Amino acid sequence: MSAAFAVRPTSSRRLAGTGTLLRFALRRDRVMIPVWVAVNALMVLSMPHTLKGLYGTPAERADLISQMAGNSSLRAMVGPVFGDSLGALTAWRVGVYAGALAAVVGLLVVVRHTRDEEESGRQEMVASGMVGRRAPLTAALLAAAVANGALALLVTAGLAGQGTAGALAFGLGIAGVGMVFATMAAVVAQLTESARLARGLTAALLGAAFVLRAAGDSVTDDGSSPLTWASPLGWLTNLRAYAGERWWVLGLFAGAVLVQGAVAYALAGRRDLGMSFLPSRPGPAAGRLGGAAALAWRLQRGGVFGWSVGFLLAGLVYGGMAEGAAELVGDNEGAREVFRRMGGQSGLTEAFLAAMAGILGLVAGLYVVASVLRLHGEETSGRAEPVLAGAVGRLRWAAGHLVVAFGGAVGLMLLAGAGLALGHGERAGALLGACLAQVPAVWVVGGLAVLLYGLLPRAATAAWGVAGAALLIGWVGPALDVPRAVLDLSPFGHLPKLPGGGMEWTPVLVLTALAAALVAAGLAGLRRRDMTA
Repeated sequence: MSAAFAVRPTSSRRLAGTGTLLRFALRRDRVMIPVWVAVNALMVLSMPHTLKGLYGTPAERADLISQMAGNSSLRAMVGPVFGDSLGALTAWRVGVYAGALAAVVGLLVVVRHTRDEEESGRQEMVASGMVGRRAPLTAALLAAAVANGALALLVTAGLAGQGTAGALAFGLGIAGVGMVFATMAAVVAQLTESARLARGLTAALLGAAFVLRAAGDSVTDDGSSPLTWASPLGWLTNLRAYAGERWWVLGLFAGAVLVQGAVAYALAGRRDLGMSFLPSRPGPAAGRLGGAAALAWRLQRGGVFGWSVGFLLAGLVYGGMAEGAAELVGDNEGAREVFRRMGGQSGLTEAFLAAMAGILGLVAGLYVVASVLRLHGEETSGRAEPVLAGAVGRLRWAAGHLVVAFGGAVGLMLLAGAGLALGHGERAGALLGACLAQVPAVWVVGGLAVLLYGLLPRAATAAWGVAGAALLIGWVGPALDVPRAVLDLSPFGHLPKLPGGGMEWTPVLVLTALAAALVAAGLAGLRRRDMTA
């Protein structure tokens, strides 16, 4: 047939099977998406009640706004505040972090259902059926849209009592950030050859967006810096929910989503399945791979380095904020009490540092889960099979990755302590000890991930729910003054509050023993069960 009469696939054919793939994606993510949406929504919706207890009078809120205008370090962390209503203060206090969490969920969902599927070989099998060329990408983006839409709906409904317009603007803004990074991940997934690299690069872009916004907000108190406008997180700040909404800013989110989505579709139509525009460098690999541990390090070292830089920088920022936070709290007894519940009954500066060490420990729980679940990814992709077909046993193979996961958690907390000490300028030993005291709880979270992977590999991703629940309890629980029984559900609730408090070895040793028992049980299950590909 001549080229003039060649039949080009219609847009409907290119999208054939999208509905089925979307239902399959949502079924696979039936744990991860609801957990992370619930964590994000609860973090946002709990804030008005907390702020009402801390700044209940107009005079207290006016004083807060006045102090924030002159506190560049705190503006760098949470952004400028534009109004004194509870809604405006909520958007100020959690907006940046809610947007960042939405971005993380968006990039994870899109990469999982695009590049992950190609890397594992499942996409080739799916493509052999009646499935359009762009259906997988469309289904992945729609799954991310479902997650962000549900989050926007919950935020809007939950904050409607503070003002319908502000609630709608805030909910749409958070969802907008999530979709910007979802479509960004879609582009990166076309450029890179591995899902790991796609996730890492998109996460690095999210980190760059946070740094740009922080740098811009540290020099201006009205969000007008060009650096702030260069970041999607800065757009969320400048949307000004509950403070004279700038509805036109939503157009920036829509424009970015449309442009990035169009680029992703164009790239997807111009490459072969499994290929990329930035292929990996051909071998041989530099250096030696002397065993399973060396292979595990080679596979995970990029992620470890990225997390390490993030923890060091976070420690530096939090350490530099300590004195400013004490000045901001001032005589507000409610705010002092929240810090005491998070960081102990010591002085305010010490309580703040202890609270920040605890938050970094909670985030380290996310690292250890991601690192442990690399085992699951290697197994399901089929890459573990040729390794295990040789003279490498299952336990030896798994041990290599677990050393990176659990040893990496220690390294991250050491870097966090070093950053806190450098930022604060004193008490290096106490701050290093405070961060290391978080490690047993981080190990318990990792141990639960090993247990799920070893005994119930199909439910291994539920480990993200464990980490998310610990993060929610540790972050939001003290602000809501939840009962002690609830706080004790998290392993972090049993740790000594350092610096400032006394060292308690019993909970540290018990949590360490519990982590070891969980890992042992998980490895025993891995040794006895069938491997899945």
